[in-house]
Amino acid sequence: MDGAAATVSVRHRGGEVVEDRAWAEVSVGLLKTAVPWRTFRWYKGQRHYSGVYWSATMQDHVIYESRLELARLLFADFDPSVQRITAQPFLLKAQVEGQLRRHVPDYLLVTGQGPMVVDVKPLSRLSRPEVAFTFDWTRWAVESQGWQYEVWSEPPTPKLENIRFLAGYRRDWLFSSDLLDELREAELDGVSIGQAESLLPCHPAPQVRSAIHHLLWTHDLVTDLDQPLVPSQTLRRGA
Repeated sequence: MDGAAATVSVRHRGGEVVEDRAWAEVSVGLLKTAVPWRTFRWYKGQRHYSGVYWSATMQDHVIYESRLELARLLFADFDPSVQRITAQPFLLKAQVEGQLRRHVPDYLLVTGQGPMVVDVKPLSRLSRPEVAFTFDWTRWAVESQGWQYEVWSEPPTPKLENIRFLAGYRRDWLFSSDLLDELREAELDGVSIGQAESLLPCHPAPQVRSAIHHLLWTHDLVTDLDQPLVPSQTLRRGA
């Protein structure tokens, strides 16, 4: 494959379409206002679970086309290094083995370590020749640009369930700023989640508990998310 021959097409808000821009000339700036390349519909009996997710990172909705894509979206929204999330960011074309190939990646993540293009696929389907072939040439194209490429499959169940639970507390305007500040100033290193709920008796315990969950989402507080989240787990200050 000739990386210089690869091209990208992008849709922008307002309906503008940039067609077949040379891949080597594509910048993150060109993709900042990109909208999903494909549109999808909901219909009775459809095989895929499609929807929209309100992202705290984007302060806007981001689409997904399967439950697994939604899981990756949750992980991206929870990741403090991710600065921007774009679904179906572009159409990539390249001449591979004498044929014009086309592929729309699932996500573009702009991170502190640089852009990352993400494809989401169940582990059981990665060994299919057509899937492996598409991801191989896509990886070659993306990495030729100096960007990162990731193929993402099912995550560990406890961590996914914990992040999905904490995502319910991601909307910062629902929490008292005074309560959040008090918790940030409290000595919580080494304290269990259950103990922390009783440290501010002037606030109702359910409000304190919810605020702790929000601070876990924002990484002001951290705990072990590789096991089920329970009141006995120890809190630590975020980095």
